[in-house]
Amino acid sequence: MHALPLPLTKEVALIGGGHTHALLLRSWGMNPLPGARLTVINPCATAPYTGMLPGFVAGHYPRDALEIDLVRLARFAGARMIFGHVTGIDRTERTLSIEGRAPVAYDVASLDIGITSDMPEIPGFSEHGIAAKPLGPFATRWTRHVEQGGGPVTVIGAGVGGTELAMAMRHVLGSDEVRVVEADVPLAGMARPSRAKLLAELTRQGIELVQNNRVSEVLPDAVILDDGRELPTKLTVAAAGARPFPWLEETGLDLTDGFVTVGATLRSTKDPAIFAVGDCAHLGHAPRPKAGVFAVRAAPVLTANLRAAVSGTELSAFRPQSHYLKLVSLGRKSALADKWGMRATG
Repeated sequence: MHALPLPLTKEVALIGGGHTHALLLRSWGMNPLPGARLTVINPCATAPYTGMLPGFVAGHYPRDALEIDLVRLARFAGARMIFGHVTGIDRTERTLSIEGRAPVAYDVASLDIGITSDMPEIPGFSEHGIAAKPLGPFATRWTRHVEQGGGPVTVIGAGVGGTELAMAMRHVLGSDEVRVVEADVPLAGMARPSRAKLLAELTRQGIELVQNNRVSEVLPDAVILDDGRELPTKLTVAAAGARPFPWLEETGLDLTDGFVTVGATLRSTKDPAIFAVGDCAHLGHAPRPKAGVFAVRAAPVLTANLRAAVSGTELSAFRPQSHYLKLVSLGRKSALADKWGMRATG
């Protein structure tokens, strides 16, 4: 008598708890795929919803309102949850290296680990500064700053993210000095009318914009600029640009400026067993800015394509829109909306 063969299980690893993976877990729970086991690997039990960060900084939302409950979503999807930092991918053995744990095997893996705005190249930043992303450590540091009575703040980077943070901080800190340091053109990605409106709003709120200058050193209670000026500050926040996590360079995947290059199916252009979405991915077929709207729109496509990759069926294409609504928080409970070069505030 021959024993029946054990059912084959395909291991699907979700690396990171970004917006796309969170939405995928919800969809998977409503329609699970037999023969596939999901594993979610994330440093902690929750993941922050970055769109609410300015509102949290401004005091409009409590800290827990920022958090997506990954454990609950994983349980709903029938997935196992592993807490830890993925530090490498062995694509030959198809295993994931996790800090402090044994390797985890996968058949198909998806990366949704976000970005960092850390600036370790600036002397003193690692000791005295804080990156706005990842959001969790920044939220903790900001809460402590407010609880300890506030004080002058320096934001590095006058893009949309840095500008929003500065205005949110102004709303809470009142008369405390808030400044933004920008090495290049402030709000370069905005349409001209919206850019002019936001620059005027910074002036109206008394936020100093230091242009054409860089922070060359961060001290415990000040920043030093390239021109030699020393500006007092109790909190220095980096919000300049989107930087990929350095360990991706060791994966052997195709990268564009350090981000995982994917094709229209969200699959790596180097390895068909690897997918990537959100800010850590570069859409090689249709490059787009780092914006949450694309992560949300990618979720149904990633869900369908992971199922297809496991079952051996045809994958679908992700076609991101060319124009999308930008909402820029102004600190108080109002925002500037920008789309197609038109703007509105309210």
